[in-house]
Amino acid sequence: MSEKKPHIVIIGAGFGGIKAAKLLANENVDVTLIDRNNYHLFQPLLYQVSTSILAIDEIAYPTRAFFRKHNNVRFMLAHVQGFDAVNKEVITPYKRVKYDYLILAAGSTTNYFGMNNLAYSTYGMKTLREAIHIRNHVLHMFERAERESDPEVRKRMLTFVCVGGGPTGVEEAGSLSELVYHVMKDEYHGLNIKEDVSIVLIEATDKVLPMMPPDLRDETVRVLRSKKVDVRLNTQVVDCDENTLTLKDGTTIATNTVIWAAGVKAVPVISKFGAEVDRAGRVIVDKTLQVPNYPGVFAIGDCAHLEQDGRPLATIAPVATQGAVVCVKNIKNLINGQGTMEEFTYHDVGSMATIGRGEAVMSKGSWKMKGFFAWCAWMVVHLMRLAGTHTNVTVAMKWTWNLLSGIRLGRIITNIPDNRE
Repeated sequence: MSEKKPHIVIIGAGFGGIKAAKLLANENVDVTLIDRNNYHLFQPLLYQVSTSILAIDEIAYPTRAFFRKHNNVRFMLAHVQGFDAVNKEVITPYKRVKYDYLILAAGSTTNYFGMNNLAYSTYGMKTLREAIHIRNHVLHMFERAERESDPEVRKRMLTFVCVGGGPTGVEEAGSLSELVYHVMKDEYHGLNIKEDVSIVLIEATDKVLPMMPPDLRDETVRVLRSKKVDVRLNTQVVDCDENTLTLKDGTTIATNTVIWAAGVKAVPVISKFGAEVDRAGRVIVDKTLQVPNYPGVFAIGDCAHLEQDGRPLATIAPVATQGAVVCVKNIKNLINGQGTMEEFTYHDVGSMATIGRGEAVMSKGSWKMKGFFAWCAWMVVHLMRLAGTHTNVTVAMKWTWNLLSGIRLGRIITNIPDNRE
């Protein structure tokens, strides 16, 4: 009888979960990877789906395809409902999955900071479904506006607000501006695009892209405003319904489109494990990424809270992938009976954000760059991280064609037509 292999269960097929599974694929262990979707999503490019640059299969890759040659890695399509830490089981609607070691890498979801009613009146930007929903909605707004006779209603339909001045909000606002003013302006002959369309970026603090140096933040605002984006700093949202966004100072913005990119929190199921969590629902881990009082349980990426240099590590892909490396090393040490455990130290790989065609900012330490060459570097880095050669080729071609011509052929409405009228 063959010796039973240690069973490692990974929750989440995001950057951290996929990295951990790949590192374990050649080891003498059995791995079960559980996710509610059957694909790995490249979230940094969701905004390009929402603004008709890329198609969904260019930023999503089938999870099983990663492990075609690794029989010890199995994928399970399931929604995790909870955990039984005493019996070391993950609870799903179909069965309980027993584990010897557990990696929590379930990622994050949109954070409304207690204003949960906004979930019903704004558009999040964390999932593929949400990105497609934004694309369909924006295109519907233009179609409805062109047949709308009331100028106030038409203006409201064509006012698009992005809340959050981080990379997601900045990239969404910049890309949306180019979609409207470079592409759609020549196609909607019944609209006065210059007069009727408004694109607003709202940030609660006094700066966009807080991880960037001040001069690059200023450059970002300058480029956005040159693209006719109304950038409003020190502006806080307090309420929103389907027709009106209300700000803290009492003013309102008439709009049917509010895209919420103001923050993230751990997916709710993580708090069901029973370990201590922070205000964003992330499991507080020790320096080895283990969950205190739960031997053999680790948390990485967006659902783990670990402080470095006096503040929690950012919820970005490099933190998740670097954490996966240390996590796997420590699990292998436990399996081999080694007492030493490696502590996780995040090595900053720099920050970057694109503001539109041929425009980006990037920095690492004292080194920084902006403009076209920063955009080229941004493009190379993101192409390297995409899964699959086919995807790399098609995305590179689309980006090049978009740079040269501005054409976006992804403007296809795929949801059920609106028949309320």
